[in-house]
Amino acid sequence: TMALCLKQVFNKDKTFRPRKKFEPGTQRFELYKKAQASLKSGLDLKAVVQLPPGESINDWIAVHVVDFFNRINLIYGTMSEYCTERSCPIMSGGLKYEYRWQDDSKYKKPTKLSAPQYMCMLMDWIEMLINNEDIFPTRIGVPFPRQFQQVCTKILTRLFRVFVHVYIHHFDSIINMGAEAHVNTCYKHFYYFIREFSLIDHRELEPL
Repeated sequence: TMALCLKQVFNKDKTFRPRKKFEPGTQRFELYKKAQASLKSGLDLKAVVQLPPGESINDWIAVHVVDFFNRINLIYGTMSEYCTERSCPIMSGGLKYEYRWQDDSKYKKPTKLSAPQYMCMLMDWIEMLINNEDIFPTRIGVPFPRQFQQVCTKILTRLFRVFVHVYIHHFDSIINMGAEAHVNTCYKHFYYFIREFSLIDHRELEPL
């Protein structure tokens, strides 16, 4: 029933971006299935995030980064009608935190954006990275680049800001949609994962 309920809450059409899928038959697909099975078995989330014996840490991180991207993307997609230029002219987490956008192409300096603009830039940027074979190699035997975990830290740090914004500015909408249990579980899973592998600077976590 939980799945059915989520289908109604998280309408497929509202996904912000097409889902990134794992190729069946690949090592990463098997890891993804293993992670999902643990999640569904009702195991403690702290245990679920631990690296399975004998698995590569980079593969495990890659699987989770892609999965969190898909799920947070879906959460924001359902919220996006409540997050507008008018309601959220600044990408923020309450009065104390403002997030500016910076990338290597259009925005060389940290730039003030509205929350919907920031989200759009963020999802495009992550999608570009996870589809880049030089950063997220999918072929067997192709190694991860040296800076792989740094890139993942940057992705996860920015994805964390989506939770900050949604929780602080749109939680009433989540409750009205009956989605708070799902969002809370997703957030806990994300939080335990980043803590398990020390992937985000603890100062970034302060808003929540």
